Amino acid sequence: MTQAAAQSPSQKSMILLSQMLLPLRNESTANSPDRIELKRELLNLSRAEYEDLAKLADSNHVIVRGLEMFLNLMREKGDAVRAEWAESALAVEKTRIHTAMMFLHEICSAFEEHEYSVTVIKSLDHWPDLGSDLDIYTDAKPEDVFKLMSRRFSARVASQSWGDRLAHKWNFHIPGLPEAVEVHIGRLGQTGEQVSLASSLLERKRKVFVSGFTFPVPSNSDRLMISTLQRMYRHFYFRLCDVVDTAALADAGNIDYVDLCFLSQRSGIWEGVATYLAIVSDYVESYRGSGLDLPKFVTAYARFRGDEVYFGRGFLRVPIMPQSARLYGSQLAWVLANGELHNGARLSLLPWLATAAVIGQKLTGSDKGIW
Repeated sequence: MTQAAAQSPSQKSMILLSQMLLPLRNESTANSPDRIELKRELLNLSRAEYEDLAKLADSNHVIVRGLEMFLNLMREKGDAVRAEWAESALAVEKTRIHTAMMFLHEICSAFEEHEYSVTVIKSLDHWPDLGSDLDIYTDAKPEDVFKLMSRRFSARVASQSWGDRLAHKWNFHIPGLPEAVEVHIGRLGQTGEQVSLASSLLERKRKVFVSGFTFPVPSNSDRLMISTLQRMYRHFYFRLCDVVDTAALADAGNIDYVDLCFLSQRSGIWEGVATYLAIVSDYVESYRGSGLDLPKFVTAYARFRGDEVYFGRGFLRVPIMPQSARLYGSQLAWVLANGELHNGARLSLLPWLATAAVIGQKLTGSDKGIW
């Protein structure tokens, strides 16, 4: 999506958030005409425009980062009214996050007390923002997970969709916790086809200190592969947080591209990972003039670039046909070529599952129970 494409209020909000969260690297350009214009637009937002901005920031998991920047600008300019808008929203969101983090720490601690290996996936990638549910991965037996969650947290298991069954994941609802806890057990990927990646995920996990708690999280390479599986092979859209989070990792020099290439090749998703990174790089470049410093061996394997991505229904959409379909075909071919017939059979169900979800959406207005 280019900046010139802005027409709807949501598109305008996406552009403003992108300009806020993808700042120019060169500090000397902080007072450039583009930055001055951004500040002017933010200072002149109506209440309705602000509400649209906050709603889009929330759905794209950048509400804390976005509104804190908005709040700082309003305080700097002495705009008490608009500052109060952001203060109220941030107070609500930070209370939600604090509660979720306490529960998440208790859950991880409970797993470790029972000597069940566990790691938090996806949820902490967006810090200081937090997603709409809490995701963890474990290699414990499903019956042991059910027993632990039920006895320790009085959790109720939600009914599984067809997609959940294939992916081997369960959602738990805990009293006092608004967010669902999604537990991935023994498998990863849209149909649970990623067994090798899942089996080595816990070996490479590391510890991070967040909000006063210590959590186990995947290595940066695993984190990017999981994001790729989610964005390029399952949902086919990017949240703005995906772009911002990945850019932050790259800018800090925290991506080992050789390691990432080796691991993702071993999982049959290297082309998807390379495409994911190329899309992020191109989107970042469109706002700050320079993309990620990607090695040539990354860009050479990207199946398509950021110019194929478009804004739609609040997110950055990845075209399914033919671009994503080719990535799926490549992954399926790799799985079958490596003799993983059972996993290939699971993966081959994806088009049928996606078709059923589309039909269900058209007939009932929801793909609940399918996807």
